[in-house]
Amino acid sequence: QVQLVESGGGLVQPGGSLTLSCAASGNIFSISAMGWYRQAPGKQRELVARITNGGITNYADSVKGRFTISRDDAKNTVYLQMNSLEPEDTAVYYCNANLRRSFRYTFDDYWGQGTQVTVSS
Repeated sequence: QVQLVESGGGLVQPGGSLTLSCAASGNIFSISAMGWYRQAPGKQRELVARITNGGITNYADSVKGRFTISRDDAKNTVYLQMNSLEPEDTAVYYCNANLRRSFRYTFDDYWGQGTQVTVSS
C-alpha cells in the first residue's frame, strides 16, 4: 500500500503564510511528479502547483508569485509554501503523487486525504 499524509493546514489571516507538507510512504519504487490541488465548496478540484522529479514546476495563475512548491526526494515529501494568502485561497488542499510501486507496475496517481486551509479575519 501507499499512503500520502498531509499536514500544515489551518486558519490564517489574510496576508499570512502557511506551509503544507505531504509525505508519501509504503511500497514506493519511484515517484514522478508530485503536486497540490485544492477544492473550494461548490467548485471543482483544481491544480495549484506541480513539480516533476527533474524539478520543473508549474503553478496556477492565481497563485504565481505567492506560492512555492518544492520536494525532498530523500524523504518522498512535497511542500507548498503559501504566502500572501487571500480569502479566495480557502479550500481543502490535496496532495498528489504520480508513482509506481515496482518496476512491474505502471505509474499511477495517489491522493492524500486533504487538509483544510481557511483564510479569514
